[in-house]
Amino acid sequence: MAALSDPETFLNVCRRRYAVFKLWPVLSAEQPRAASTLNLHTTPEKFFIEACDEGADAVLAIDRVSNEMTLTGKKDIPPSAVTRPICGIMGTIRLVAGMYLVVITRKRNVGSLLGHAVWKAVDFDVISYKKTVLHLSEIQSQENKTFLSMLNNVLTTDGFYFCTDFDLTHTLQRLANTSPDFQEMSLLERADQRFVWNGNLLRELAGQPELHKFALPVIHGFIVMKPCRINGKIFEWILISRRSCFRAGVRYYVRGIDSEGHAANFVETEQIVLYEGAKASFVQTRGSMPFYWSQRPNLRYKPKPIISKTTNHMDGFQRHFDSQLLIYGKQTILNLVNQKGSEKPLEQAFARMVSGMNNDMLKYIAFDFHKECSHMRWDRLQILVDAVADKQDEYGYFMVNLEGKTVAQQKGVFRSNCMDCLDRTNVIQSLLARRSLQSQLQRMGVLNVGQRIEEQAEFEKIYKNAWADNANACAVQYAGTGALKTDFTRTGKRTRWGLMMDGWNSMIRYYKNNFSDGFRQDSIDLFLGNFAVDESDGPTPLRVQKDWKFLTLPIIMLVAFSMCIVCLLMAGDTWTETLAYVMFWGAASAITATIILFNGQDFVDAPKLVHKEKMD
Repeated sequence: MAALSDPETFLNVCRRRYAVFKLWPVLSAEQPRAASTLNLHTTPEKFFIEACDEGADAVLAIDRVSNEMTLTGKKDIPPSAVTRPICGIMGTIRLVAGMYLVVITRKRNVGSLLGHAVWKAVDFDVISYKKTVLHLSEIQSQENKTFLSMLNNVLTTDGFYFCTDFDLTHTLQRLANTSPDFQEMSLLERADQRFVWNGNLLRELAGQPELHKFALPVIHGFIVMKPCRINGKIFEWILISRRSCFRAGVRYYVRGIDSEGHAANFVETEQIVLYEGAKASFVQTRGSMPFYWSQRPNLRYKPKPIISKTTNHMDGFQRHFDSQLLIYGKQTILNLVNQKGSEKPLEQAFARMVSGMNNDMLKYIAFDFHKECSHMRWDRLQILVDAVADKQDEYGYFMVNLEGKTVAQQKGVFRSNCMDCLDRTNVIQSLLARRSLQSQLQRMGVLNVGQRIEEQAEFEKIYKNAWADNANACAVQYAGTGALKTDFTRTGKRTRWGLMMDGWNSMIRYYKNNFSDGFRQDSIDLFLGNFAVDESDGPTPLRVQKDWKFLTLPIIMLVAFSMCIVCLLMAGDTWTETLAYVMFWGAASAITATIILFNGQDFVDAPKLVHKEKMD
């Protein structure tokens, strides 16, 4: 593919055919630096952000009144300024009270990737440009607090990572296939904007190239780096999951694709091995079934998915896979949904569209995960692994030998999905990644001929736990709870304790999906710029009031149910009298509950800020 061997052609074709990225990625092995050590100096009039790296004199000055950003020197920092160290700038955002500066205040080292320190952002601070909010009315002040709460909701969702001198948004193969012409560009300019989660917050900095040294691209997902030993040989094993910020959101409110072909819950996962100068990587993707369908919460445990009947699915479907083929090469689609019940129409629609696209670079495989693995028969997953073995051998993986020569390129990817692209998907991805790793470690000389990874108990424990942690991270970010089926990923077998934990997580998911996910979706839309707070003093969508049914019917149901219990505990003079009261209040409770369930979408926590396309 031109996309894999010639990045300049790849960028030009994609710019021309698809408005997929706001800033298209620039691929380079040599990375310019963003400032790694910063001091924030605060005065009543300005913020001064000082780069403290050796030899640096650059200072970013932000006017707290005009919002203007300029580059200045250390001599311009007033001695009276209040100084504190910070770890990086997430960016700026406008709320009701005005502009806010978002900074990283604490970081934790995850490890080193090719000699570059990788950090996890742990704590953040959101600092107002305004010195007071007295200029706001009471309603505006309350709305501003709600928006701040939304911002913090995203920032406290675990999984933000950054590196000041290496591009985390690209795979090793994309970074290796670059032209020297791009090497002078900043990390922000070259970053794959699909994975820059603070891209919206960095817009002000992005518009001024001289300030790019202060712009720190941050990804959201999961990274683990582990030094491992097999046969006395020490190598580095790394797992990176990059969550796309396009069509991002929560489980039931964001499904399918948007008009540009961006799939919900799209995650690129790269497994990397580093050994004595040699390096290898294997990339997989996951994403919602790429056509127009929804599954809005309505108080039922599993809402019925609905395929849109008014939209041309093939336009978005074609756009999605055209961009995937350009970026990754050939695709084998692994659809793991049920082939019966409410999931069956989705599987049939997906298969029909792949057939209609008539592209030899796409291969579609439907595998009913739950049916095949029912009654704890998890060994049957090997059926799927064996079925795609030839394709996996054909696609290969990326590899650079000890001399720095590229000896293998990955020519295609497996695109896995289930309904949520979480639990079932992660199990399959971990099995495919292990098969690739087996070949890589043998080729590097870490594994001896005839040895199997499964026999290396110490490494197997690291491997399984890391993939289970990856599942949990992706699940928390999309569904609000840890992943299901992680007992199999961690131990290689399904356990009854694991089934119990899955039941517990499922109950928490039910509550969050119905009663808190609207707020979470609004938080993500605000953070990513899908909703922008208006500069005017007009009302915001937060002022929308709930329908009268929202409070009245639950109160009636609660009173009726309570009276039913009271009548049972405090019997009347005769059993017929008691029975009559119990039946009356029981019927009132049941009828009210039925009305609530019938109007379920009126009682869930729905997003208030979401634009129309996300609500379709």
